[in-house]
Amino acid sequence: MRPKLQLGYKASAEQFGPRQLLDFAIAAEANGFDSVFVSDHFQPWRHSDGHAPFAFAWLAAAGERTSKVVLGTSVVTPTFRYHPAIVAQAFGTLGSLHPGRMILGVGTGEHLNEGALGIEWPDNKERFARLREAVRLIRGLWTEQSVTFDGDYYHTRNATIYDRPEKPVPIYVGAGGPQVAKYAGRAGDGLICTSGKGMELYSEQLLPSFSDGAKESGRDASELDRMIEVKVSYDTDRKRAMEDTKIWAALALPAEAKAGIDDPREMERLAKTVEDVAHLRWLVSDDPDEHVEQLRPYLELGFNHLVFHAPGDGQARFLELYGSQILPRIRERWA
Repeated sequence: MRPKLQLGYKASAEQFGPRQLLDFAIAAEANGFDSVFVSDHFQPWRHSDGHAPFAFAWLAAAGERTSKVVLGTSVVTPTFRYHPAIVAQAFGTLGSLHPGRMILGVGTGEHLNEGALGIEWPDNKERFARLREAVRLIRGLWTEQSVTFDGDYYHTRNATIYDRPEKPVPIYVGAGGPQVAKYAGRAGDGLICTSGKGMELYSEQLLPSFSDGAKESGRDASELDRMIEVKVSYDTDRKRAMEDTKIWAALALPAEAKAGIDDPREMERLAKTVEDVAHLRWLVSDDPDEHVEQLRPYLELGFNHLVFHAPGDGQARFLELYGSQILPRIRERWA
């Protein structure tokens, strides 16, 4: 059965403190959003006015203050700061508190978050291998008793997760390239990617690879959640919408420029050099019909779960505008 269309809200943990972010999650549900996903960063992308609340604790609070939105991480790295067994324990608890409402989104990580703890940053091959092993261990701990596990990177001795939901929490895999996308299809319950990187990346690499991976595991990719974080700057004032993107200028930096950075101050300094082109990573609009047209390519490619990330400080304003002007238009055409 094809998954239904879901429209979500990205809670920007790098930009807002935990209490304010919680208010936005509550407002997202009130304004008709289906899901709320939060990043799990130890450090933000910018030092000035930056934040980095602990995602696991925040998700527990968000679950108590909301009643129906799906909640998840986009994404957590279950391989460096956390032993995978601790992630299994955390999401076992979250899934028990809020059955059917939690999603564990995982990825291979960023140096900015792990380097601050003195962790040596390995190459992509090792990070991917760690992720695969971590997911295997987490699933084992959710489905078996007394798990003894000896992997290349992680070990457990008669480990048991005592509090876990009857149905394991879904695991979505964040992918920026075809290799990890294929793994997401093979071993994950869903795919997570981000917008603004050229449509051919999604149409020719990520989605076909995800489909291939699903086939390898005897599944149909069309029955799995295909989630994309869409960077949108929508406001009735176009100038304001353009200006709002500057706070996230770091996203406009090339990947190689960010790879070795573990200090938010340095990331912020580099970001200032690309503020004038920051808007290129966002769908900027002040017209609801134009904006829906900007979103159309992602929907027509087959993404069924769009999580909207807005850059401005006026998140409550964004949620109200989007909930009244954009979400109904999307649902009318694609639901």
